[in-house]
Amino acid sequence: MSLSAAVLSAAGSSPSPSPSPTTPAVPSLQDAQKSATNAAGWVEENWSTWLAIGLRVLLIVVIAAVLRVVVRRAITKLIERMNRRAGTGASTALSGLLVNAERRRQRSEAIGSVLRSVASFLILGTAALMVLGTFQINLAPLLASAGVAGVAIGFGARNLVTDFLSGVFMILEDQYGVGDSIDAGVASGEVIEVGLRVTKLRGDNGEIWYVRNGEVKRIGNLSQGWSTAGVDVTVRSAEDLDKVKETIAAVGERMGKEEPWNEMLWGPIEVLGLDSVLLDSMVVRVSAKTMPGKSLTVERELRWRIKRAFDAADIQIVGGPEIPGQPAAAADPTAGVAAPSAYASTVSPQSVAASPIPPTSTTK
Repeated sequence: MSLSAAVLSAAGSSPSPSPSPTTPAVPSLQDAQKSATNAAGWVEENWSTWLAIGLRVLLIVVIAAVLRVVVRRAITKLIERMNRRAGTGASTALSGLLVNAERRRQRSEAIGSVLRSVASFLILGTAALMVLGTFQINLAPLLASAGVAGVAIGFGARNLVTDFLSGVFMILEDQYGVGDSIDAGVASGEVIEVGLRVTKLRGDNGEIWYVRNGEVKRIGNLSQGWSTAGVDVTVRSAEDLDKVKETIAAVGERMGKEEPWNEMLWGPIEVLGLDSVLLDSMVVRVSAKTMPGKSLTVERELRWRIKRAFDAADIQIVGGPEIPGQPAAAADPTAGVAAPSAYASTVSPQSVAASPIPPTSTTK
Protein backbone atom coordinates (compact mmCIF):
# COMPACT_ATOMS: atom_id res chain seq x y z
CA MET A 1 0.00 0.00 0.00
CA SER A 2 1.29 3.39 -0.93
CA LEU A 3 1.87 6.21 1.58
CA SER A 4 -1.05 8.29 0.38
CA ALA A 5 -3.46 5.43 0.70
CA ALA A 6 -2.33 4.85 4.27
CA VAL A 7 -2.89 8.53 5.14
CA LEU A 8 -6.34 8.55 3.60
CA SER A 9 -7.27 5.36 5.42
CA ALA A 10 -6.17 6.87 8.76
CA ALA A 11 -8.02 10.10 8.16
CA GLY A 12 -11.21 8.39 7.22
CA SER A 13 -11.36 6.19 10.33
CA SER A 14 -13.05 7.52 13.50
CA PRO A 15 -11.20 6.34 16.64
CA SER A 16 -13.09 5.88 19.98
CA PRO A 17 -12.75 8.90 22.36
CA SER A 18 -10.69 8.31 25.58
CA PRO A 19 -12.10 9.57 28.93
CA SER A 20 -10.58 12.83 30.25
CA PRO A 21 -8.66 12.44 33.51
CA THR A 22 -10.22 15.63 34.97
CA THR A 23 -13.84 14.70 34.35
CA PRO A 24 -15.38 12.98 37.42
CA ALA A 25 -17.11 9.70 36.88
CA VAL A 26 -20.85 9.87 37.44
CA PRO A 27 -21.95 7.15 39.92
CA SER A 28 -24.44 4.81 38.58
CA LEU A 29 -27.68 3.70 40.21
CA GLN A 30 -26.11 0.42 41.22
CA ASP A 31 -23.25 2.25 43.06
CA ALA A 32 -25.70 4.42 45.02
CA GLN A 33 -27.75 1.43 45.97
CA LYS A 34 -24.65 -0.39 47.16
CA SER A 35 -23.53 2.62 49.33
CA ALA A 36 -26.97 2.90 50.91
CA THR A 37 -26.97 -0.79 51.65
CA ASN A 38 -23.54 -0.54 53.36
CA ALA A 39 -24.62 2.49 55.46
CA ALA A 40 -27.78 0.77 56.55
CA GLY A 41 -25.82 -2.31 57.50
CA TRP A 42 -23.30 -0.25 59.51
CA VAL A 43 -26.10 1.54 61.36
CA GLU A 44 -27.86 -1.74 61.99
CA GLU A 45 -24.69 -3.23 63.40
CA ASN A 46 -23.70 -0.24 65.67
CA TRP A 47 -26.98 1.37 66.72
CA SER A 48 -27.05 -0.54 69.98
CA THR A 49 -23.53 0.65 70.88
CA TRP A 50 -24.32 4.31 70.19
CA LEU A 51 -27.59 4.03 72.06
CA ALA A 52 -25.80 2.56 75.07
CA ILE A 53 -23.19 5.35 75.00
CA GLY A 54 -25.86 8.03 74.75
CA LEU A 55 -27.86 6.59 77.61
CA ARG A 56 -24.72 6.34 79.72
CA VAL A 57 -23.80 9.96 79.05
CA LEU A 58 -27.35 11.07 79.81
CA LEU A 59 -27.33 9.10 83.05
CA ILE A 60 -24.02 10.64 84.12
CA VAL A 61 -25.27 14.17 83.40
CA VAL A 62 -28.55 13.62 85.25
CA ILE A 63 -26.85 12.09 88.30
CA ALA A 64 -24.28 14.92 88.41
CA ALA A 65 -26.99 17.60 88.20
CA VAL A 66 -29.14 15.97 90.88
CA LEU A 67 -26.14 15.39 93.16
CA ARG A 68 -25.03 19.00 92.75
CA VAL A 69 -28.47 20.32 93.68
CA VAL A 70 -28.71 17.99 96.69
CA VAL A 71 -25.25 18.85 97.99
CA ARG A 72 -25.80 22.61 97.61
CA ARG A 73 -29.11 22.42 99.47
CA ALA A 74 -27.55 20.30 102.19
CA ILE A 75 -24.77 22.86 102.67
CA THR A 76 -27.32 25.68 102.84
CA LYS A 77 -29.43 23.86 105.44
CA LEU A 78 -26.34 23.00 107.46
CA ILE A 79 -25.26 26.65 107.59
CA GLU A 80 -28.78 27.75 108.57
CA ARG A 81 -28.94 25.11 111.32
CA MET A 82 -25.58 26.22 112.68
CA ASN A 83 -26.82 29.81 112.78
CA ARG A 84 -30.00 28.85 114.62
CA ARG A 85 -28.10 26.74 117.11
CA ALA A 86 -25.62 29.54 117.77
CA GLY A 87 -28.44 32.05 118.15
CA THR A 88 -30.68 30.04 120.45
CA GLY A 89 -28.08 28.07 122.36
CA ALA A 90 -26.62 29.03 125.70
CA SER A 91 -24.01 31.72 125.26
CA THR A 92 -21.89 33.66 127.65
CA ALA A 93 -21.58 37.42 127.80
CA LEU A 94 -18.17 37.19 126.15
CA SER A 95 -19.50 35.23 123.16
CA GLY A 96 -22.29 37.76 122.72
CA LEU A 97 -19.77 40.59 122.61
CA LEU A 98 -17.43 38.81 120.25
CA VAL A 99 -19.91 37.80 117.55
CA ASN A 100 -23.31 39.38 116.95
CA ALA A 101 -26.11 38.13 114.72
CA GLU A 102 -25.23 40.23 111.68
CA ARG A 103 -21.57 39.20 111.73
CA ARG A 104 -22.62 35.57 112.11
CA ARG A 105 -24.94 35.86 109.12
CA GLN A 106 -22.30 37.43 106.87
CA ARG A 107 -19.73 34.86 107.91
CA SER A 108 -22.11 31.95 107.27
CA GLU A 109 -22.97 33.29 103.81
CA ALA A 110 -19.29 33.51 102.91
CA ILE A 111 -18.60 30.00 104.21
CA GLY A 112 -21.62 28.58 102.35
CA SER A 113 -20.56 30.25 99.11
CA VAL A 114 -17.07 28.77 99.31
CA LEU A 115 -18.35 25.26 100.16
CA ARG A 116 -20.94 25.32 97.37
CA SER A 117 -18.34 26.42 94.82
CA VAL A 118 -15.94 23.65 95.86
CA ALA A 119 -18.71 21.02 95.74
CA SER A 120 -19.84 22.14 92.28
CA PHE A 121 -16.28 22.04 90.96
CA LEU A 122 -15.66 18.52 92.25
CA ILE A 123 -18.99 17.09 91.02
CA LEU A 124 -18.90 18.66 87.55
CA GLY A 125 -15.22 17.84 87.06
CA THR A 126 -15.77 14.20 87.94
CA ALA A 127 -18.79 14.03 85.61
CA ALA A 128 -16.77 15.50 82.73
CA LEU A 129 -14.03 12.89 83.17
CA MET A 130 -16.61 10.09 83.26
CA VAL A 131 -18.22 11.35 80.03
CA LEU A 132 -14.84 11.40 78.28
CA GLY A 133 -14.18 7.88 79.53
CA THR A 134 -17.54 6.74 78.09
CA PHE A 135 -16.37 7.73 74.60
CA GLN A 136 -13.30 5.53 75.16
CA ILE A 137 -10.94 8.49 75.20
CA ASN A 138 -7.62 7.74 76.85
CA LEU A 139 -7.52 9.93 79.95
CA ALA A 140 -3.99 9.03 81.01
CA PRO A 141 -2.27 11.73 78.88
CA LEU A 142 -4.89 14.27 79.92
CA LEU A 143 -4.45 13.52 83.62
CA ALA A 144 -0.66 13.51 83.26
CA SER A 145 -0.74 16.89 81.51
CA ALA A 146 -3.09 18.26 84.16
CA GLY A 147 -0.75 17.01 86.88
CA VAL A 148 2.29 18.64 85.28
CA ALA A 149 0.34 21.86 84.73
CA GLY A 150 -0.86 21.78 88.34
CA VAL A 151 2.69 21.40 89.63
CA ALA A 152 3.90 24.26 87.43
CA ILE A 153 1.04 26.50 88.51
CA GLY A 154 1.65 25.53 92.13
CA PHE A 155 5.29 26.62 91.95
CA GLY A 156 4.52 29.76 89.99
CA ALA A 157 1.49 30.85 91.97
CA ARG A 158 2.36 29.56 95.44
CA ASN A 159 1.85 33.03 96.92
CA LEU A 160 -1.61 33.19 95.37
CA VAL A 161 -2.50 29.78 96.81
CA THR A 162 -1.18 30.86 100.22
CA ASP A 163 -3.25 34.05 100.13
CA PHE A 164 -6.37 32.12 99.11
CA LEU A 165 -6.05 29.49 101.84
CA SER A 166 -5.30 32.14 104.47
CA GLY A 167 -8.39 34.07 103.41
CA VAL A 168 -10.55 30.96 103.63
CA PHE A 169 -9.39 30.20 107.18
CA MET A 170 -9.80 33.84 108.24
CA ILE A 171 -13.42 33.72 107.11
CA LEU A 172 -14.05 30.31 108.67
CA GLU A 173 -12.59 31.38 112.01
CA ASP A 174 -14.22 34.85 111.87
CA GLN A 175 -11.01 36.60 112.83
CA TYR A 176 -12.33 39.99 111.70
CA GLY A 177 -15.05 41.54 109.57
CA VAL A 178 -16.05 44.71 107.81
CA GLY A 179 -16.07 47.63 110.25
CA ASP A 180 -13.57 46.12 112.71
CA SER A 181 -10.43 48.00 113.69
CA ILE A 182 -7.50 45.61 113.46
CA ASP A 183 -3.72 45.60 113.73
CA ALA A 184 -2.38 43.25 111.06
CA GLY A 185 1.29 43.88 111.77
CA VAL A 186 2.12 45.21 108.30
CA ALA A 187 -0.74 47.76 108.53
CA SER A 188 -3.52 48.79 110.86
CA GLY A 189 -6.87 50.49 110.42
CA GLU A 190 -10.57 49.86 109.85
CA VAL A 191 -11.56 46.91 107.66
CA ILE A 192 -13.58 48.09 104.65
CA GLU A 193 -13.44 44.91 102.56
CA VAL A 194 -12.57 41.27 103.20
CA GLY A 195 -11.62 39.06 100.27
CA LEU A 196 -10.16 35.60 99.85
CA ARG A 197 -6.86 37.06 98.62
CA VAL A 198 -6.65 40.68 99.85
CA THR A 199 -8.00 42.56 102.87
CA LYS A 200 -8.59 46.30 102.41
CA LEU A 201 -7.95 48.60 105.39
CA ARG A 202 -8.44 52.34 105.89
CA GLY A 203 -5.71 53.87 108.04
CA ASP A 204 -5.99 56.63 110.64
CA ASN A 205 -5.02 59.30 108.09
CA GLY A 206 -7.49 58.10 105.46
CA GLU A 207 -5.06 56.01 103.44
CA ILE A 208 -6.17 52.63 102.09
CA TRP A 209 -3.98 49.58 102.68
CA TYR A 210 -4.22 46.46 100.54
CA VAL A 211 -2.90 43.63 102.70
CA ARG A 212 -2.39 40.16 101.24
CA ASN A 213 -3.86 37.53 103.51
CA GLY A 214 -0.78 35.32 103.17
CA GLU A 215 1.45 38.05 104.61
CA VAL A 216 -0.55 38.45 107.81
CA LYS A 217 1.18 36.58 110.63
CA ARG A 218 -0.88 37.96 113.50
CA ILE A 219 -4.17 39.79 113.89
CA GLY A 220 -5.11 42.12 116.72
CA ASN A 221 -8.84 42.84 116.61
CA LEU A 222 -9.62 46.04 118.50
CA SER A 223 -13.39 45.84 117.91
CA GLN A 224 -14.24 42.50 119.52
CA GLY A 225 -14.97 42.16 123.22
CA TRP A 226 -14.02 45.38 124.99
CA SER A 227 -11.22 47.90 125.33
CA THR A 228 -9.36 49.11 128.40
CA ALA A 229 -8.89 52.77 129.21
CA GLY A 230 -5.86 53.37 131.42
CA VAL A 231 -4.83 56.70 132.94
CA ASP A 232 -1.69 57.36 135.02
CA VAL A 233 -2.02 60.23 137.50
CA THR A 234 1.29 61.58 138.82
CA VAL A 235 1.07 63.45 142.13
CA ARG A 236 3.57 64.52 144.75
CA SER A 237 4.79 61.96 147.21
CA ALA A 238 3.53 64.13 150.09
CA GLU A 239 -0.13 63.96 148.99
CA ASP A 240 -2.70 62.01 151.02
CA LEU A 241 -3.38 58.76 149.17
CA ASP A 242 -6.83 58.32 150.70
CA LYS A 243 -7.85 61.79 149.54
CA VAL A 244 -6.50 61.11 146.04
CA LYS A 245 -8.38 57.82 145.84
CA GLU A 246 -11.67 59.34 147.08
CA THR A 247 -11.40 62.21 144.57
CA ILE A 248 -10.78 59.88 141.63
CA ALA A 249 -13.58 57.54 142.75
CA ALA A 250 -16.03 60.45 142.90
CA VAL A 251 -15.01 61.53 139.41
CA GLY A 252 -15.56 58.02 138.08
CA GLU A 253 -18.96 57.69 139.76
CA ARG A 254 -20.22 60.97 138.29
CA MET A 255 -18.85 60.15 134.85
CA GLY A 256 -20.52 56.75 134.81
CA LYS A 257 -23.97 58.34 135.32
CA GLU A 258 -23.74 60.94 132.54
CA GLU A 259 -24.47 60.65 128.82
CA PRO A 260 -22.85 59.40 126.62
CA TRP A 261 -20.21 58.01 128.96
CA ASN A 262 -22.60 55.57 130.62
CA GLU A 263 -22.85 53.73 127.27
CA MET A 264 -19.13 53.81 126.58
CA LEU A 265 -18.20 52.57 130.06
CA TRP A 266 -18.87 48.83 130.41
CA GLY A 267 -17.57 48.71 133.96
CA PRO A 268 -16.84 50.97 136.93
CA ILE A 269 -13.78 53.21 136.93
CA GLU A 270 -11.35 51.61 139.34
CA VAL A 271 -8.28 52.93 141.13
CA LEU A 272 -5.84 50.05 140.81
CA GLY A 273 -3.30 51.53 143.21
CA LEU A 274 0.23 52.89 143.05
CA ASP A 275 2.03 52.05 139.86
CA SER A 276 5.35 53.52 140.96
CA VAL A 277 6.76 55.54 143.91
CA LEU A 278 9.71 57.91 143.55
CA LEU A 279 11.40 60.41 145.89
CA ASP A 280 9.34 63.38 144.73
CA SER A 281 6.33 61.78 142.98
CA MET A 282 4.08 58.77 142.83
CA VAL A 283 1.91 57.40 140.00
CA VAL A 284 -1.66 56.27 140.64
CA ARG A 285 -3.12 53.90 138.03
CA VAL A 286 -6.77 54.30 137.00
CA SER A 287 -8.50 51.80 134.69
CA ALA A 288 -11.93 51.21 133.16
CA LYS A 289 -13.52 48.72 130.75
CA THR A 290 -14.98 50.53 127.73
CA MET A 291 -16.77 49.92 124.47
CA PRO A 292 -14.47 48.65 121.68
CA GLY A 293 -12.64 51.50 120.00
CA LYS A 294 -13.65 54.10 122.64
CA SER A 295 -10.74 53.76 125.04
CA LEU A 296 -8.91 56.89 123.83
CA THR A 297 -12.06 58.99 124.07
CA VAL A 298 -12.71 57.82 127.63
CA GLU A 299 -9.08 58.41 128.62
CA ARG A 300 -9.13 62.02 127.40
CA GLU A 301 -12.37 62.79 129.24
CA LEU A 302 -11.16 61.07 132.38
CA ARG A 303 -7.92 63.09 132.44
CA TRP A 304 -9.93 66.28 131.96
CA ARG A 305 -12.24 65.51 134.87
CA ILE A 306 -9.46 64.33 137.20
CA LYS A 307 -7.45 67.49 136.62
CA ARG A 308 -10.43 69.71 137.41
CA ALA A 309 -11.27 67.65 140.51
CA PHE A 310 -7.67 67.84 141.76
CA ASP A 311 -7.61 71.59 141.32
CA ALA A 312 -10.80 71.87 143.36
CA ALA A 313 -9.43 69.56 146.07
CA ASP A 314 -6.00 71.33 146.24
CA ILE A 315 -4.18 68.19 145.09
CA GLN A 316 -1.07 69.15 143.21
CA ILE A 317 -0.01 67.25 140.15
CA VAL A 318 3.72 67.00 139.59
CA GLY A 319 4.77 69.70 137.13
CA GLY A 320 1.77 71.94 137.85
CA PRO A 321 1.72 75.42 139.40
CA GLU A 322 2.54 75.93 143.04
CA ILE A 323 -0.39 76.00 145.45
CA PRO A 324 -0.90 79.50 146.88
CA GLY A 325 0.04 79.86 150.52
CA GLN A 326 2.33 76.85 150.54
CA PRO A 327 5.99 77.65 151.28
CA ALA A 328 8.33 76.85 148.48
CA ALA A 329 11.08 74.39 149.07
CA ALA A 330 14.41 75.92 150.07
CA ALA A 331 17.00 76.06 147.34
CA ASP A 332 20.00 73.81 147.68
CA PRO A 333 23.03 76.02 148.42
CA THR A 334 25.41 73.45 146.97
CA ALA A 335 23.54 73.21 143.67
CA GLY A 336 25.77 75.80 141.97
CA VAL A 337 29.03 74.54 143.46
CA ALA A 338 31.15 72.41 141.19
CA ALA A 339 32.38 69.07 142.35
CA PRO A 340 35.94 69.05 143.74
CA SER A 341 38.56 68.14 141.23
CA ALA A 342 41.56 65.96 141.78
CA TYR A 343 43.68 68.56 139.99
CA ALA A 344 42.93 71.17 142.71
CA SER A 345 45.67 69.65 144.90
CA THR A 346 49.21 70.10 143.60
CA VAL A 347 50.42 66.98 145.38
CA SER A 348 47.73 64.65 144.06
CA PRO A 349 48.90 61.85 141.77
CA GLN A 350 46.83 63.28 138.94
CA SER A 351 48.39 66.74 139.27
CA VAL A 352 51.92 65.30 139.45
CA ALA A 353 51.31 63.14 136.38
CA ALA A 354 49.94 66.12 134.44
CA SER A 355 52.82 68.51 135.42
CA PRO A 356 55.40 69.15 132.71
CA ILE A 357 58.80 67.54 133.14
CA PRO A 358 61.37 70.19 134.15
CA PRO A 359 64.42 70.43 131.89
CA THR A 360 67.64 68.88 133.18
CA SER A 361 70.86 70.89 133.23
CA THR A 362 74.11 69.28 131.99
CA THR A 363 77.59 70.29 133.29
CA LYS A 364 80.71 70.19 131.14
